[in-house]
Amino acid sequence: MTPTQLRAYAAIVRLGSFKLAAEELDVTESAVSFHVAQLRKELGDQLVSRHATGLSFTPGGLRLASRAHELLGLQNRTIAEVTEAASGRRLLRIAASSLFGEYAAPGLIDLFASRAADLDVELSLHQPTDFVDLLLTRSADVAIGPRPQPLPPEISSAQFLRYQLVLVVAPDHPLAGRTVGAAAIRAERWFVGPSGASTFGVVPEVLRSLRVPEEQQRIFQSHSAATEEVKRSAGVSPAMSFTVAKELSAGTLARVEVPELDLTSSWELLRVKDTDGRAPGNPAAELERFVGTPRAIQAMLRGAGVTSGRFRPSVHVTLWS
Repeated sequence: MTPTQLRAYAAIVRLGSFKLAAEELDVTESAVSFHVAQLRKELGDQLVSRHATGLSFTPGGLRLASRAHELLGLQNRTIAEVTEAASGRRLLRIAASSLFGEYAAPGLIDLFASRAADLDVELSLHQPTDFVDLLLTRSADVAIGPRPQPLPPEISSAQFLRYQLVLVVAPDHPLAGRTVGAAAIRAERWFVGPSGASTFGVVPEVLRSLRVPEEQQRIFQSHSAATEEVKRSAGVSPAMSFTVAKELSAGTLARVEVPELDLTSSWELLRVKDTDGRAPGNPAAELERFVGTPRAIQAMLRGAGVTSGRFRPSVHVTLWS
């Protein structure tokens, strides 16, 4: 069995389709079929069959699915550890939701990395629904954002910051400063950041609870860009309260109150539990202990920039699929 074969098989199991697995791996569907055929030949098991209604797996195929997950995770972890050992530095790979990555990650990374001279931090943005898979395959050391449900027993979760969204409009908007019902706000154009394209998180939950039609939603490459568009166009945008406090105070933005909406949410840090219960020198465990401290919270809310050389953005930054 090769890592390439296992990676193809794991993608089939996770996505439930040879075609989708090929698209994710950026290979042809025939290449994915070839890798599965090689596994069938080596293991002497059919593993998986295609039907008009989807895929079915043999008992051996289900066993392989679990083992493929573990083996690929071990490979990724080994590569990271060898790289760290060779360079004499530690690497912390953070997978974050788009909201956290845009607003809170820079300040947290700058402060946390400054505490250790041998630490580099890599940040990549992902859908929260991918967090568990990223952690179990050791593609990330920690994941930060809204907590996906349910969590497998191997994953620990620590809540560290609750926050509130506010709905903002231009100061001359007819709804500026008013308290309105869901029907009134539903009819507006909605300007949202990348989190609005997700299926999980506070922003998509707000859009679903209000039943905002898709044609009324405009997705921007960043949440701050969506907020800026509100100043120029007639529309509404959900924004984190601490990021627009100065603009609300200066009168360049105005709030709209919708009493029936729950605009509170929280960020949590997820990671694979330590098997020995200690993890000395493990930067993921160190970040888990640090992230809830007053200094860390203050740095996240302040949004300080990251010192050059201490932060390495991941090559692949996934905003939405």
